[in-house]
Formats: sequence, structure tokens, C-alpha cells
Amino acid sequence: MPLATGAEPFSASAGPIGALVLHGFTGQPTSVKPWGQYLADAGLSVEVPRLPGHGTKWQDMNVTTWTDWYAEADRAFGQLSKSCESVFVMGLSMGGSLALRLAEQRGSEVTGLVLVNPAVHSERPDRFALPLLRYLVPSLPGISNDIKKPGGDEGAYDRLPLKAAHSLTALWGAVKSDIAAVDQPLLLFRSAVDHVVEPSNAAWILSNVSSTDVTETVLNDSYHVATVDNDAEKIFSESLDFVNRICAQGSP
Repeated sequence: MPLATGAEPFSASAGPIGALVLHGFTGQPTSVKPWGQYLADAGLSVEVPRLPGHGTKWQDMNVTTWTDWYAEADRAFGQLSKSCESVFVMGLSMGGSLALRLAEQRGSEVTGLVLVNPAVHSERPDRFALPLLRYLVPSLPGISNDIKKPGGDEGAYDRLPLKAAHSLTALWGAVKSDIAAVDQPLLLFRSAVDHVVEPSNAAWILSNVSSTDVTETVLNDSYHVATVDNDAEKIFSESLDFVNRICAQGSP
């Protein structure tokens, strides 16, 4: 299946500090490549994988599950771990959910987390119908391109694949069950106006992780896909500052 424009993974081998950067649900690497490129230009080794079922056609997502997406994220993390002394995991939306799961499963192997509008639940009224609806309807209208900046495009599907969406809720359940295992330094960006992920998600995460080094930054000029929105440079630069600070603390 041909890849959509910009859906190719991004990889850069550089210094001993690594960053795994994960895109969101129905999205593709386009939405986080500028972030990854910024970190690579600063001397970090970077992996931006394309998660299974993404970047081709929405129907492909309905034959994948959250364990497939997680397995690819974990594979990319392992690739970085082979050559890096420290590895940070960063993610947008569902990418943030996967980052939390990696932190839960990989423990001290994850040096720190940077999350942008991460999700662990939904307040959408139709969520209650999803277990049954996924067998009756393959998809619903998409939730892509929630971007304030004119002309912004994350390259996401224009349909919401329901079997995949149901599997996403299972990922959220797994993350929530083990959230106390997350004790790594955490930088969380939250858009003041987000039409996809409700503010209660960030609030729940911050209230339930065991991390003691926690920073929340509110983005006032971006919507959900903030990594390609007006506050993108703020995310990039503060992410790098966070990485440098955490690594400096670990130096003798």
C-alpha cells in the first residue's frame, strides 16, 4: 500500500542522547517530523516511526490494534537504546498514551517524558456506543486537523476507524491501570483550546503519575495538533531544554 505524502518514518543517528517521537491516532509522522528534525539538528539521535495502519488508508487501521502500535513504538525505542546512553520518549495525543505505556513497561530505561495533549480517556457521548457500533459501522467522520494556524495539515485520515478506536480505549485502560509506575521526569504541554482531547486528560495524568519532576505548560495559541501549530517552536525548544536539564542532573 503506497504511503501518503510525509508518512515516511524519520531517523537520525547522532549523539548519545536519544528521542523517540510518536504521532497520534489516525495521524502519521508528518505531525511530529518537524519536532524530530529540530531535536536531530540539536545533536540528538531521533526515531520517528510510522505506527501500523497509519499513513496509508483508514481501512488499514481497522485491522490493527493498540498492541501493534505499541510494538512498533517499543521496537523504535529498542533501536535507540542500542546506541544511546539516555532515551527520552515524546508523543502527541495517542503518541503520548504510548509514551506513558513505554514508561510503565520500560521503567528506568526511559529517561524522561514529553507529552503534548496526551489522551487517556474521552468524554465524547458516543463512546458508550463504540463497543457495539464498531460492528455495525466501519468508520465515522474524522477528528483530524484541529490546528489554529491557517493552512496547517497533520496528514491524518478524514475518517475515524471504529474498530481501531475501540482498541484505543483498551490502550487507555492499560495506561490507567499502571499509571503509578510512571515516575520519570515529565514535561506536559496542554493546549488551552483543544477540540479533540479534553483538559481532564492532562489533569488526570498529572494527578496520578508518581513523578516528582513535573512541569505543565499551557499553549495559548494552538489547538490539538500543537506540534504543527503556532506554538510548535515553543514545544521544540522547551523539549530540548528539558532534555538538557535532565541529562545535566544525571552527570557526575
